[in-house]
Amino acid sequence: MNESSNSLIHLEDITKVFLTDEVETHALGGIHLDVREGEYVSISGPSGCGKSTLLSILGLLDTATSGAYTLNGTPVQSLSAADRARVRNREIGFIFQAFNLIGDLTVFENVELPLTYRDGIGKAERKQRVVEALERVGMAHRLQHYPAQLSGGQQQRVAVARALVGKPAILLADEPTGNLDSRNGEAVMALLDELHQAGSTICMVTHDPRYAEFAQRKIHLFDGRVVDEETLDRLRQEEEQRIEQQIAERKKTVSAA
Repeated sequence: MNESSNSLIHLEDITKVFLTDEVETHALGGIHLDVREGEYVSISGPSGCGKSTLLSILGLLDTATSGAYTLNGTPVQSLSAADRARVRNREIGFIFQAFNLIGDLTVFENVELPLTYRDGIGKAERKQRVVEALERVGMAHRLQHYPAQLSGGQQQRVAVARALVGKPAILLADEPTGNLDSRNGEAVMALLDELHQAGSTICMVTHDPRYAEFAQRKIHLFDGRVVDEETLDRLRQEEEQRIEQQIAERKKTVSAA
C-alpha cells in the first residue's frame, strides 16, 4: 500500500493561478503534500508565499487550477459546488483568525449552526453535541452569552468548539492566534495541543515560528512551493540581499542625480 493510501489528505502537483486584467499570478506551483490521520502539521512561510491559498484549497473554499486532491479517500478536485459544500460540512472544521462568530446568535447557537445544515441530526442530539464541544474548550458555562460579551480568547475557544461539533476528519486553523494577545494566543495553542493529544488531526497556517513549534511536522512555503528549512533560510537570505542591493542602487541613482 502506498503512502497516499494511508493519508487523510493527499495533494498531487497542485497549482493555483489567478488571472486579473490578463495578468497571471502563480500562487502555488506543484504542491505535493500528505497529511496522515492524527498528525499536527503547521504551514509557515513569508507573507505572500501561498499559505492562505493552500489552506483555502484544503478547506474546499477554493479550487486548484490543476492537480489532484483526495480528502479522506474521496477525490474532491472535480466535485460540484453542492457536493463540495456537503463534504466540507462533514469532513472539515475551520478555525479562523477573525473568529467569524455571528453577533446576534448566542454561543450555543453559533456552535450549533454547522449541525443545522446536516440531515438526520435531531434537536436533542444537536444539543448534546454542542454542550460536549463547549465542555471540551472550557466554555460550557457561557452558552447563553453573546460574542460581544466574551473576550477575544473566549471567542476563539467558542470558534474551536464550532469547528469540533461536527466531529470532522480534520481541523484547519488559519492564523488562529492572529487577533489575540500573547497570553490568549498561548492559551489557544495549548488548547489545540490538547485536541491533538486527544486524537484530532490539525493543519495550521501561522506566520509565528513560536507557534509552528507546537506542530508535530512543519511545512515551509516559499513562492508557492514546499521547501525544507535549510532551503527556506537560504532563500530568505537571498531575498534580503536582493532587497539590500536594490536599496543601494537607488541611493547611488539619487546621489548621481
